[in-house]
Amino acid sequence: MKAAIIGMDGKKGKEVSLPAQFSEEFRPEIIKKAVLVQQSHSVQPYGVKPSAGMKQSSWVSKRRHDYKTGYGKGQSRTPRKVLSRRGLNMYMVGAFAPNTVGGRTAHPPRAEKIFAIKINIKERRKALRSAIAATMNKVLVKKRGHLAESVVIDNKIESLKKAKEVYDLLKVIGMDKELERIAQKKIRAGKGKNRGRPYRKKKGPLIVVSQKCSLLEAAANIQGVDVCEVKQLNAELLAPGTDAGRLTLWSDKALEVMEKERLFYEKRETK
Repeated sequence: MKAAIIGMDGKKGKEVSLPAQFSEEFRPEIIKKAVLVQQSHSVQPYGVKPSAGMKQSSWVSKRRHDYKTGYGKGQSRTPRKVLSRRGLNMYMVGAFAPNTVGGRTAHPPRAEKIFAIKINIKERRKALRSAIAATMNKVLVKKRGHLAESVVIDNKIESLKKAKEVYDLLKVIGMDKELERIAQKKIRAGKGKNRGRPYRKKKGPLIVVSQKCSLLEAAANIQGVDVCEVKQLNAELLAPGTDAGRLTLWSDKALEVMEKERLFYEKRETK
């Protein structure tokens, strides 16, 4: 598979052969699994205090003639605690049981629960290769809702230092409608508004670079645009919401690194 390198002026340059990763078979079920595994590692553990609702003495005898007994009083067998007493006449209220005020919770969430899901290394690598190949599939990119096509772009993009320069470049290479699409945001329906997620925003282009550069910070202020080093690529960046085919700008140098180091393949041992 070949692709033309787009220059900073928006014109097509020489053609380059894409690395073997772009020839991987499209496997949406493996991509989805890899994304869900990654998301599971971001879940914050939560749970109730183990002793919550169980800090009171609520034992009541069920035998006749016993001290502090509930026998013969026309009461249910619910555990109770003593609030006040006069001799053997005790004023008791329900406690400890889940059906009482201030009692424990039945089957509460446990803080020690492990949310992180595991995935086989080879399976994860295959998912990444499949998601990488999907970025150059015009049908999948369009199906995701993008209004442009993935391209290979000149290395000079890595030297951009300002958000305006990045924005203008995206316009030059024909992503005007895509920028208009990702600029929109809507107020979220539901309680997410109260939980720090007031807006729903679109995912736009992903720019893949070869190494740490000024572009990582320059594009950070453009809504919907992500920048990532080629070695740091993950399933969620390539397939947001488990939907593969994200609009991606591949730096020419990033492709060289991917091919030279055989990224996302099993490493060969060198003797």
